[in-house]
Amino acid sequence: QVQVVESGGGLVQAGGSLRLSCAASARTLSRAPMGWFRQAPGKEREFVAAISEYGGTTYYADSVKGRFTISRDNAKNTMYLQMNSLKPEDTAVYYCAHRAGLGSYSDLRSYDYWGHGTQVTVSS
Repeated sequence: QVQVVESGGGLVQAGGSLRLSCAASARTLSRAPMGWFRQAPGKEREFVAAISEYGGTTYYADSVKGRFTISRDNAKNTMYLQMNSLKPEDTAVYYCAHRAGLGSYSDLRSYDYWGHGTQVTVSS
């Protein structure tokens, strides 16, 4: 059974920073690409960032490029999302997900296991 658990969300002022963490069961994280998605109230879940199995390749949504950094530490079975220069429009529940290995890195359907999410709120 694959398990992923997010943490690190909270309330921050615009321009501030947060770092999200995603802890996964050991065998899962060390063998699969992973991703971050977010869902704002009344909106569909959208792609934020993705990372390859060993961190050599990363992908970002245009809306976060240059502000967010995805990384992973397979020795700690943890993936991270460093979020800088936060904006009110970044407010959402953030989810980490295990990628099944098929399909596009930005397509929700490519991910088979999801955490329960962590709330990020950016005040103006």
